[in-house]
Amino acid sequence: MFDTMTLTKVTASVCGSLLIFLFGTWAADSLYHTGAAEGHGEGEEVAQAYTIDTGVAETSETAEEGPAFADVYAVADAAAGEKVFGKCKACHKIDGTDGTGPHLNGVVNRNKGAVAGFGYSEAILALNTAVWSPENLNGFLENPKKYMPGTKMSFAGLGKPEDRANVIAYLATLN
Repeated sequence: MFDTMTLTKVTASVCGSLLIFLFGTWAADSLYHTGAAEGHGEGEEVAQAYTIDTGVAETSETAEEGPAFADVYAVADAAAGEKVFGKCKACHKIDGTDGTGPHLNGVVNRNKGAVAGFGYSEAILALNTAVWSPENLNGFLENPKKYMPGTKMSFAGLGKPEDRANVIAYLATLN
């Protein structure tokens, strides 16, 4: 069944494949290397070509400097909040049906985890007696993972307090 020639062909195929893989890795490293070359630019920081603004730095700065949420919420614009709500539409619906996330009809001043039939995370079920007040919604929308560790919501949050206040004012009109 296996003779010397077959074993030689199999061994040569494996060695040839490894050789092609090594040459491909070497070529990719030399073409796409982003670090400083040997002897050139040692100790210098490599500048990144572009950055993606996720609003994380903005969140920490505005939380320290901005006005109180109650003041921002008092002058919130529900029409502007409807536009900002476009970011939420991928997971949340306002027609009374659940999507990836629970529906948000009547969410303002509703008990947390109170939508029947929706599979909430353990983190939110532990707070079932708490209410989604505008202040609680503001904290959650600012950074969901920080406000409620263990939440299923993967949204990074809204960095601007005006956006959060406008969305909450819009959601309050849906009660």
